[in-house]
Amino acid sequence: MKFKYTILYVKDVTSTLDFFKRAFGFNQQFLHESGDYGELSTGSTTLSFSAFSLMKDLGKSPAQAQAHAPVFEMAFESNDVRSDLTRALEAGAVLQQDIREESWGQTTAYVIDPNGFLIEICSPVAS
Repeated sequence: MKFKYTILYVKDVTSTLDFFKRAFGFNQQFLHESGDYGELSTGSTTLSFSAFSLMKDLGKSPAQAQAHAPVFEMAFESNDVRSDLTRALEAGAVLQQDIREESWGQTTAYVIDPNGFLIEICSPVAS
């Protein structure tokens, strides 16, 4: 078994894909013609987005992310946290935590995307 993909529920799949392409440099892998489902190529795991309306049509009751009370975070590893943080902010992310050198040998920064998702931009952990 392998971890194939994560699907995040959003209001607007197309604008979310556009934000993630601009903010983090990911490539769009797929967008359904309805605009209700799309995927980004992020390495070995696919990051996917599905519209709230589609999930409701499928009998699910999705909740919207709350930036002030996140229940998860996405972490994107970077070799240049400062540059990647700047790009994310220029694309419309909101700064949650500026760059910080952690005691365990990692550089971290946190942003909130337009959907309210918490995203960590981090260096590899120094060994």
